[in-house]
Parts: sequence; C-alpha cells; structure tokens
Amino acid sequence: MPLIRHGSDGPQTDVVCGFLHTDDVLFDPALRAFPPAFVVRPSGPAGADWVQANVAYALAQADASPLGSDAIPTRLPEMLLVEVLRQHLATAPAADHGWLAALADPVLNPALASLHAAPERKWTVKDLAREAAVSRSGLDERFRQILGLSPIRYLADWRMHLARDLLASTDLGVASIARRVGYDAEEAFSRAFKRHTGAAPASWRARHHLRTPAGIAPASGDRR
Repeated sequence: MPLIRHGSDGPQTDVVCGFLHTDDVLFDPALRAFPPAFVVRPSGPAGADWVQANVAYALAQADASPLGSDAIPTRLPEMLLVEVLRQHLATAPAADHGWLAALADPVLNPALASLHAAPERKWTVKDLAREAAVSRSGLDERFRQILGLSPIRYLADWRMHLARDLLASTDLGVASIARRVGYDAEEAFSRAFKRHTGAAPASWRARHHLRTPAGIAPASGDRR
C-alpha cells in the first residue's frame, strides 16, 4: 500500500484509509439514513481489538502478497463496515429520523414491509394505510415527516432502485424487469427510468452491468 509520512515530533499516529463503493438505497442521501461523515469509537475493548486486528490483517496481507490490496478478501472490509455502522447506530442521533427510523416506526414498518415484499403490486395509499391500520392522511403525514416523501413517491424510488440492481446484476430483459417492478408496459417503465436516472435502461445497463462470475449462470428471462 502507498505510504505517506508527515511530521516528526510527538507520538506517532497511524491513519489507514480505504473505501467501499455501493449504490445501495441504504446510502441514498435522499433517504437520510446516514450523515455524510461521522466518527465511531468502539464501545468496549473487544470491539476495539477486533477493529484493530481486522485493519492489521488487511495491511499484512497487502504487504505480503504480490497482488497487493487486491489480495485482501472482500468480506473483511465488508465486515469492518458492518461493525462500524452497528457501533454508529447504537448511539447516533441521526437514527431517530430517516430510513432507519422508518423501519422501527410502528406505522411505517408494516407499510414498507408490504412495499418491499411486493413492489410489482398496484399499490394505492388506501391499500398501504390498510396494511398499517391507519388513515390515508395519517400514513401520508408519517411518510413525509420521517422520510420526507409521499408513500407513492417512495414506492416509485424503490422500484427504480430495484430496477437498477436488476439491470446491473442480471441478464433479464427490460420488459421482464419492468414487470417485476410494477410496470405493465416496457415503454412506461423506460420513460420513468430515464426521468429517474437520466438514461434509458439499455444505455444505463451498458455502463453499469456487472460481469457474471465464471461458472455462475445469469438469471433467466428475455434478453435485449
């Protein structure tokens, strides 16, 4: 790994930098699940030791292998990220609003669970209010208060998130993906997708499609 050494006086401080990239909806700024930056201090010696050991192992692997940082198992930084987020959420003031708060909300939780379980369904606010056992106005107010979105706008954004994931990770055709996320007509889906992302589904896929690992068959379906 590249090293930068700065300063000479005082005790030594080691700073290890790295990143993981994701388009997952959990990190969408519009849903305000996390602030743009936060500091995490492990709450006990066990957690601190685990984080330190994880980083030390990653550095040792990077130094020992001719492949450098590419030799570090992907699951290690993922596990470290999970622990950091868990520690943050245990005390984070941001957890009382946004997407994470919605998952714990007695009104929004059943509504979101229903949307996530069947995004292809022709949902109405009345249907969702019935799932949450509240009035339509009460459900709409709760969505706007915690998520900053109306129920139908949240559904539209969730469908586009799923569509992006299917376009990037499968070989399903646009028509099949459209049906999976609640659109009867491919043309209507394509228009909605372009409004949301600025690109037609086929163009977006060409830039973001993930190569299928050797030995793993792509998802079946019509192809375009």
